[in-house]
Formats: sequence, structure tokens, C-alpha cells
Amino acid sequence: MMEIPTRHLGGLAVSAQGLGCMGMSHGYGASDDDQSIATLHHALDLGVTLLDTADFYGAGHNEELIGRAIAGRRDEVVLATKFGFANRLGEPVQIRGDAAYVREACDASLRRLGVDHIDLYYQHRVDPDVPIEETVGAMAELVAAGKVRHLGLSEASAETVRRAHAVHPIAALQSEWSLWTRELEQEIAPVCRELGIGLVPFSPLGRGFLTGRYTSVEGLPESDLRRTQPRFADGNLEQNLAIVATLEKLAAEKGVTTGQLALAWVQHRGEDVVPIPGTRRQKYLEENLAALEVRLSTEELAAIDAAAPADQVAGTRYDATSLSFVNK
Repeated sequence: MMEIPTRHLGGLAVSAQGLGCMGMSHGYGASDDDQSIATLHHALDLGVTLLDTADFYGAGHNEELIGRAIAGRRDEVVLATKFGFANRLGEPVQIRGDAAYVREACDASLRRLGVDHIDLYYQHRVDPDVPIEETVGAMAELVAAGKVRHLGLSEASAETVRRAHAVHPIAALQSEWSLWTRELEQEIAPVCRELGIGLVPFSPLGRGFLTGRYTSVEGLPESDLRRTQPRFADGNLEQNLAIVATLEKLAAEKGVTTGQLALAWVQHRGEDVVPIPGTRRQKYLEENLAALEVRLSTEELAAIDAAAPADQVAGTRYDATSLSFVNK
């Protein structure tokens, strides 16, 4: 495999592509810890440094899993985790960003991860009832205490990013960004770039849809979150499959997989962009990393944009409840 280049999230140096770990514990069916740990070790062996988790994934299971995987290899990892969801999966959503909860959540994550510091600590969703200044102020105290090295936000609005950054430098904003989710391009990404904040796209492959591997939700586990997402619903799915069909043709012409084409498009958004595609399988890890070697010309990028116009994507990326917590 190639040597993975380095990109920067604020002042934090990371591999140009990270690994999203959510699916190892949450959202996509039953977990397989042995398989996941083998994939995590393989990622580190290949030069991936950025591992992304959250306390919410699997109700803490994902952090514990990552902790087991990186034991003895902590110095190879830029460890990112998130706080903010105070509810258990299946319960009514409760977002907390009050100072007391920030401190409590960080200590709990450190215990589960088995580490003495977190390299990049994100607020998973902005608490609409707590001023961002209070939340980031408490996060800054964690930096001062040596428990956290860098701060991040996830799914925050441009205004919130500005206010947060005025309290303490924000290294990274994590938001969904792919060929079928592009709302942060209008205002949020420009503000991040003005402030020197890196961008970390999650679900850069549209929850796997942009790979072309899924033509229906049949066969997915009953607990798979895609069964509840509007873009995978009947009617919307068929329209979105037409987009993927066009991408498949472009990928074939380029001699790459459809997923690699879609992921390379994200990688080409800028040197401050570090996507974190998720997988439990070494095969797909290697396929995703190979997208770093795909070079796209201006003409090819324009053809991809034309194949997947944002206004042609059918359905919202979340249901109404989940959407109410993004870009706040």
C-alpha cells in the first residue's frame, strides 16, 4: 500500500483519511469485536492515524472497543471522540452541553478508552438550551487540565462555530459531507476556512449508498439505521439509484470503483478536508484508502458534480427529529 499523506485540522496533524468507527458498535447490525479490532489494527499498520468514535455509539461499547484495540499503540493514534447525547439509543433525544456534563462525559470517555487524554474532543450536537460559550468554556478547561488536546464541533452552524472559536480555538468541524449531502458548502465551510478550522466529513459514501452496493434495504439487519432514513425509502431510493448509475459509468471510465470515485471527490474538496469513511472490514478499508491515489481533473470533477446535482437527491438525510439537532 501507499504511504498515506498528512493533512492538518487546525494545528493537529492527521492522516489524510481517518477511520469512522461508529458502525463497529452502532447503527448497522450486530457487532463483531474480533473483526473490528483486526480492522483497526490493519488501519494503524497501513498508516491511518485518526480514529473517530463517540460515547453514544453502542452506549459506550465503541469507546471500550477502541480502547482495547489501541492498547500498546496509543502513540500511533490521533484519538477523537464526542459527547453530547445524554440519552440511550431508543430513548427520546436529550442533548446536554452544560459545563457539569462536559466534565462528567469526558471523564467517562477517558475511563472507557483507557487513556489519559483525548486528542480531539467534539461536541456531538449543539445543546440549544446552553450557550455555546459555556460548553466550549468547559471544554477549554479540559485542555488546561491536560485531559484533552484539541477541540471540535459536530453539525454546528456557521454562527455557532464563530462564537465557539472566540472562546477557544476549534481545530475541526465534523459534519456529513458527500455527493448527496452538501449543505455545509454554502456558509459553514467558508467560515471554517476563514478561521483555520479543518473539516471532517462523516458518511462521505452516503452510508454506503454511493458505493453502488445497495439497491434496496432488503437484506439489511432489522436494526440497521438506513431502514429509517428517508433517502432509502421507497420512491426516494429509485430516484437516488439513478444518480449512482451515472457515477458507476464515470467510475468505470476512470478504472476505479464507484465508492472510490465518490470518496476521491470528497478528498478533492481541499487540503483541510479529512473524511472518515467507516467500515468493519479490511477489504473496504483498503479500497477506501486507495481513493487517496485517485487524481481527478477539473473536467472530471465537473462531470461528477453534474452526475450528482444536490437538488436531484430525493429525501432528507435524517428524519425530522434528527434533523432538528443539526447545524445549530
